Order: sequence, then C-alpha cells, then structure tokens
Amino acid sequence: MTGITGNAYGALLLDFLPRVIKTEADYTAVQEQVDKLVDQDGLSPAEQDYLELLGTLIWEYESRTEEATEYELRGIDLLRGLMDLHGLKQLDLVPIFKTKSIVSAVLNGHRQLTAEHINRLSAFFKVPHELFFEPL
Repeated sequence: MTGITGNAYGALLLDFLPRVIKTEADYTAVQEQVDKLVDQDGLSPAEQDYLELLGTLIWEYESRTEEATEYELRGIDLLRGLMDLHGLKQLDLVPIFKTKSIVSAVLNGHRQLTAEHINRLSAFFKVPHELFFEPL
C-alpha cells in the first residue's frame, strides 16, 4: 500500500490498533469499531481493507471460543431458523428431501430427519451434523 490509500489505512490503524482478540473486552472493542465503519455510507478502499482486517479478527476469535454445543436451536427448529436466515422456502429444500411433501412433513413434525437428510443438510448449510439431531 502506498500513497493516499496507505496513509489513510495507517491513520485508521493509529486510531484503533487492532490486535489478536483474547478477551470479551477486546472483542467488544473491535466490534464497536466494526459497527462505526458499517454505519458509514460508502467506505473508502482503506476503510474496506481495515473492516476486512477487523472482521477477520472477530471471526478468528469466535471460531476459537464458540463451540457447536452453544447453538440454541437443534433439529427441526435449527432447520427452520437456517431457512429463515437464508431466506429459503420449502421448495428450495426439495433437492435435499427429494419431494415437496417430505419437506412439509419434516417441517411440520410428522416425519423425522433421516441420516441422509442430515448429511445433505449439514453439507448444504455448512454446520455440524450433530446440530440436526433433536435434543433429548
């Protein structure tokens, strides 16, 4: 990085020097910086690079500290939540379940997920298989 972009990026670094996130307080401080940038209209290239750096630090911290067991939703509730999160409709899941009626039966609790469904859902949503098993 050189010139104005380098100077602008350097100024961002001097304003808030990012470090590896080790504590919840560090996490909160970095998240506040991200929020400030996200709330702005039209980020400069330097701000976009800086935001990407901060996002990487947050992602790394979350991947170290959050375990799959911390998910609140499981089984069908998780599936519904993931559908909502990704803006999916029942029809979008037909390739996983093979028919619209199976999708409907599973989502309405009339049919349980099979091992094949769980494998396909895990790959599709990129979440661990165990999250699709209903809690005991």
